[in-house]
Amino acid sequence: QVQLVESGGGLVQAGGSLRLSCAASGGTFSSNAMGWFRQSPGKEREFVAAISWSGGTTYYAESVKGRFTISRDNAKNTVSLQMNSLKPEDTAVYYCAADSDFATITYDGGYKYVEVWGQGTLVTVSS
Repeated sequence: QVQLVESGGGLVQAGGSLRLSCAASGGTFSSNAMGWFRQSPGKEREFVAAISWSGGTTYYAESVKGRFTISRDNAKNTVSLQMNSLKPEDTAVYYCAADSDFATITYDGGYKYVEVWGQGTLVTVSS
């Protein structure tokens, strides 16, 4: 089964940008739909963005549309999340997710069924 490792988190000021990366190893990267979820203290894990096997279909949470962009490079076995115009409410631990069923990673409740998670990377946005 594929293994995932996130990187790129850090501390930024409101209005700034960060690019998160998720590196995959083992399994077959191109056979998995990929996505990002996030979780802040006292809240359940929530959906952020998802991308299909081919990269031809993407979904975004309403709260990040127009600010975040998900992409994947199957040749390099990576998926990225470009985050622009960051807000304090974006502060959370961001988790990369992989699943054989694309639908699983396209809504908040889908986190309960995700097959593979990365370890998470912390994003802190100061005001």
